[in-house]
Amino acid sequence: MTYIVYILHSSKLNSFYTGSSELEASERLKLHLYKYYGNNKFTAKADDWKLFITIECSNKSQALAIEKHIKKMKSSKYITNLKQFPEMIDKLLNKHK
Repeated sequence: MTYIVYILHSSKLNSFYTGSSELEASERLKLHLYKYYGNNKFTAKADDWKLFITIECSNKSQALAIEKHIKKMKSSKYITNLKQFPEMIDKLLNKHK
């Protein structure tokens, strides 16, 4: 089974959302756009979410650890650097094996 960490971006909110899932990133994006998780959730505040990055993980615990790490950074610059410098993702995957 494949697990992913995905990062969405909303231009309206000028914000990122980080999550993890067993679903494909495109499926998870659709659920957020259709407000499947409810109108009171963060992603319900915008309707322009786009997939920014997907990180394929080897197991659920790795995906959760990487998601937690990215959220702990609390930095949009860190997230944009993940996309700009793929070696950062490799380091994350190795660190959280």
